Formats: sequence, structure tokens, C-alpha cells
Amino acid sequence: MKKTKYTIQSAIFFMVFIVITSCSDDFVDVASEDENSEDFFNSEEDYQSALIGAYDLLQSTYLNVMLGEIASDNTLAGGESATDVPGIQEIDDMVHTPVNAQLRDIWSWMYAGVNRTNYIMEFQDKTDFPGKEEVIGQTRFLRAYYYFELVKWFGDVPIAIDKRILFGEETSIDRAPKEDIYALIEQDLQFAADNLPATQTETGRITQGAARALLGKVFLFQDKFAEAADVLDQAIAGPYDLVMDYASIFELEGENNIESVFEVQYTDEEGAGFGCLQCSEGNVAVGFNGIRNYSGPLFDSGFSFNIPTQEAFDAFEAGDIRRDVAILDIDAWAAAQGATFVTGFEHTGYYNRKYIARQGDLNTGDANLTNPNNYRAIRFADVLLMAAEAHNRKPSSNDLQAQIYLNRVRTRAQLPDVTVTGVSLTDAIYQERRVELMGEGHRFFDLVRTGRAAAEIDGFVTGKHELFPIPLIEIQLAGNRWEQNSGY
Repeated sequence: MKKTKYTIQSAIFFMVFIVITSCSDDFVDVASEDENSEDFFNSEEDYQSALIGAYDLLQSTYLNVMLGEIASDNTLAGGESATDVPGIQEIDDMVHTPVNAQLRDIWSWMYAGVNRTNYIMEFQDKTDFPGKEEVIGQTRFLRAYYYFELVKWFGDVPIAIDKRILFGEETSIDRAPKEDIYALIEQDLQFAADNLPATQTETGRITQGAARALLGKVFLFQDKFAEAADVLDQAIAGPYDLVMDYASIFELEGENNIESVFEVQYTDEEGAGFGCLQCSEGNVAVGFNGIRNYSGPLFDSGFSFNIPTQEAFDAFEAGDIRRDVAILDIDAWAAAQGATFVTGFEHTGYYNRKYIARQGDLNTGDANLTNPNNYRAIRFADVLLMAAEAHNRKPSSNDLQAQIYLNRVRTRAQLPDVTVTGVSLTDAIYQERRVELMGEGHRFFDLVRTGRAAAEIDGFVTGKHELFPIPLIEIQLAGNRWEQNSGY
């Protein structure tokens, strides 16, 4: 069975204090009739219960991960047909509009996470207890994580600090400039880094290294390369290392290993339905990514979304051991193993092997919705490559240090060292990020932040597709006071 997961949050969080936006019609909190802040936050247990509730929305980021690949040049939407989940198909083709169910889900679910963290922050001074700074540090990391997702996807967004956005307030709140969102994210992550331990006794809890790694990533997204290099160097000095067996990382036994800087914990213990996908405690993306109508060894069936392209398969150098871990050549596998499957829409012959279901995964509900495969949100290899980029691109570049970090990753992949410098080294780092992190949801945003998206993504329009549209219903619920993102 899995180790400790976010298993108590739904019962405690929903019954004790609020009904959150995850299943509501907008991005604000709807207060329960039983809610009374004077009856809560009176003990460490209350704060911990609320914190577990704040962790819970991490599990809904499966959609962010899927679409971060599908929107890029790494994968196609796939599915059963061209009309299977239209919102996903539209994003793949770069024809998405403000009326898109999946984009609205990301908006609503990330704001649900923000509001859960802000509920704790509202009452952060109510009750003192030993170790409270660590609880607040975890809370502020989570708030930063959710706001970072929002600013990546939508740019300027409404901001609330240490208070929930309550029902009715949406008509009087403006979108804040992304610079203000980033400033809050940086403050939250620095507080977390200053107040969290290097290691945690409970699996899945946020650490100092996770805060530093995410802060470094946030700096990269703002082209603050010197700041990114400094904080990522600190993260690298922490208790992490590369797992030498790359193939083991994405298996059940590879969860929460020494390479895991931050990992979203999933479990098989609760089921969900298609009417409330974010209610699942399992990794829904695994079922979506799975092989259609599969019969054979090792793997289980799924819905054949998020299909790697031939270009993605060919991006790996000869001899790179990562290719066959990241991408399953289903035709070759079926021929060798006597397996059968059905081809889906946009079939390329490939599947995202890192996140497709394995036989033997325990599932107590719908096997496609309760898969216990954790999402490796920040791996040490990612931190090394971010640091390499930061050192290479900072005003006083340190290409020697960048090469050291880059080549640690390449050595694990059984590839020769890179010795180039300058722009050639930058390109080598970008390429390494693509193949090392293939299938993990980073590609679209890497292309956007480095100005390469228009050259690599079919249909990408410069000045428009760097951001996704604010869901139309959210603009309407806000009294039409918000301007839509450019081009939509």
C-alpha cells in the first residue's frame, strides 16, 4: 500500500469549514452555514487539518501536467475521436477560446487551492503552538504553487493575500499585474525556505529544498538568472541526488526517492466519477494517457490521450537510455509481447510510458480515475538543468558550472559530456530539458518562457498563445470588469 497520503482532508475540510470552488460555479468560497471561525483554528490539530485540505488540490494538477504536454510539440491530444473532450482537442490545435471546460477547471481548481491556503492565513495569528512557523511555511509554499500555475496559464489574475475571495467579492476585485503575483510568490517561497526543514518525517510534506527549487523556477520565468542560480545552487547542496536507474523513477517503488524534490501524492483509496474528476485521490492523467483497449503484459488500458509525436521520439540521441522509459513504442511492444490494442485518434504508435497504468496498481474505485502513480513535480534532474540554464544565461555567465550540472544529467543517461559554451550551451540545455523531462508537463511553458514557442508549435500565434484565455464565465461572474487576454 502507499505511504501517508492526503486521505483525511475531504471529510475534515468540507464538513468543518467550507464548501470550496472545486464543484461550484465560480472561483470564490461559498461559506457554510455551520462555519464559525471562533470554533476552529483553536489547536495545532485544526491547523494541520486545514493544511491537509490545502494539499488536496495538488491532486487536481494532473490536468495542468497533461495539457502542458499536449499544448506543446511533444504530444497530440489523441483520445477516441476528434470530438473526444473538445477542450483538449482545441488546445492541441491552438484554436482554444474563452469557452473551454478544461481551462475553466484549471482556473477554478487552482483558485480553490489559493482560497484554502488563504483561509489558514486569515487565522494564522489566532492560536500559537510549537512548530507553527513550519505549518505556515508549508501553507505559503502551496499558495505560491497555486498562484504560479495561475500566472503561468493566465498572466494577470485576481489576487488575495491572507484572506479568501468570498462570494460576492468577485464583482469588485480586479486582475492584478503578473508582477504583483510574482512578488507574492517570491515572498511566500522565501518564507517557506527560511522556515521549513531539509527533510520531513512524513512523506509528501514540503521541504526547504522544494521551496528553493520552486523559487529558482519562478526566477527563471522572470529572466532573473543570477537570483535563480544562487537559490538553485542552495537546493542542489541539499539532501538530493540522481537515481542511477532512470527506469525505476516512474514505477511504484521509485516514488519519493532521493531524486524527488517535490512529489504530488496520489492514492488508490478513494474513487471518483467523471462528474467530479478533481474529487479523485488518484492520478486521473494516468488513465487518460493509457493504451486503448490493451490486452497484454505489464500495462493496463486507458483512453489514449496525450500521444507522443514522432518528432518527440526522434529528439533523443542514439544510445539515450531515457527514450524507451519516456516513450512506449506500442507497435514494437505488441509484436514482441503478443499484446493487442486498439488505435485511437491521431495514433502515432507511441504512448507516454512514464504515466500510463501498470498492472498490479491497486485501485479500489474506477481504475482509470484512482491510479496511485505520484506526479514527480520537481525532480533533482530538473533542478540541475534549471541551475545550468541560470548559470549559462546570467549576466556574468559561468558556463563551466553550467556544464557540470548539465553533464551530471547526461552521464546518468549514458551520453557524452557537453563541452560547448555560450549560445550553443544554452541550446544544449534546452534540448536536454526536453528529453529528460519528456512527458512531465514542462515543455509548453519552457518554450514560451524562452521565446521558442512560435517556431516549434504548429498554430502558435505570437502575442496571443503565450497565455490562455480567462474563462468567459469567470469574466461574466465578475461583472465583465476584466479585460480578456490579447487575441481572445
